[in-house]
Amino acid sequence: MDAIKTLLTRKSSPRLQEPSPSSEELELIFQAALRAPDHAALKPWKFIKVSGKGREKLAEVLLDAVNKINPIKASQDRDKILSAPYRAPLIIIVVASTQDHEIVPEIEQILSAGAAAQNILIAAHSMGYSGIWRTGLVSFNKEVSRSFDLADNDIVIGYLYIGTSEKEMTLPSNSNINDFVINWD
Repeated sequence: MDAIKTLLTRKSSPRLQEPSPSSEELELIFQAALRAPDHAALKPWKFIKVSGKGREKLAEVLLDAVNKINPIKASQDRDKILSAPYRAPLIIIVVASTQDHEIVPEIEQILSAGAAAQNILIAAHSMGYSGIWRTGLVSFNKEVSRSFDLADNDIVIGYLYIGTSEKEMTLPSNSNINDFVINWD
């Protein structure tokens, strides 16, 4: 798929099933992630690949983290939290791994991790897969990062659910670029 067509046809898909990318395809997808803008070559990203039985482990980690953050919500949403990792055959947890740097502020490093996440979604779409970027209570949260045994400078910025869409996706109508672009010509 050509780059512009890939960008213009990508849409989040909330219902995903097998197949998911093969090992060889995942190698390319992760290589695409590593091409994200990266000021000072800090490589401020980590990726946790979750599939198969790893989804059960993820479910327990998420429930434990939510229980520490908000025990009432954990109790109320227990089944939803435990079933979340089974919404897709593959989940890539994107982590911004920031560091103190005299030139590159933390926010720029987090944005770089976000660009890596977008590259993953675009690369997967170019191969015929679908995905959705999920956040919520289990993102941008030090307790969740600790649950994954991440360092204090690591923060989960999202969960990329990847697989094959259960249904044909219809694209939204094109937006008027004039609603978003300010010209200083």
